[in-house]
Amino acid sequence: MQFDTSSPIWVQLVEEFSRRIVIGEWAAGARMPGVRELASDLGVNPNTAQRALAELERLELCRSERASGRYVTSDDARIDEVRDDLASGAAHEFIRRVRGLGMTQDKARELLDKRWDDHDHTTAHAHDGGV
Repeated sequence: MQFDTSSPIWVQLVEEFSRRIVIGEWAAGARMPGVRELASDLGVNPNTAQRALAELERLELCRSERASGRYVTSDDARIDEVRDDLASGAAHEFIRRVRGLGMTQDKARELLDKRWDDHDHTTAHAHDGGV
């Protein structure tokens, strides 16, 4: 994972861990990797990983069970809320950037629609073995 120097690493980890939950990489109800494993895999200090995991607990995306570790929430509605929040943040960033380029809303929608279609075709092509 590449870290951005414009925000604290633990904040970036919260976003990454949230992303892993909403896409199902860390399934609802599943045991999460431990602090030391995450820190080692990501090349961060264990305290940084711990801080990010504590924030996930505060956000109700996981829970700790004494002596058995952390588990992803089983609350699908909560996971959907976080998915919406992450998508909203991405949309906000897209809007900020295209406005900064002087693009109109209609032109931005047109661009997004085209890229969405291109992505669908690229993804389908990749899944059929590139044939």
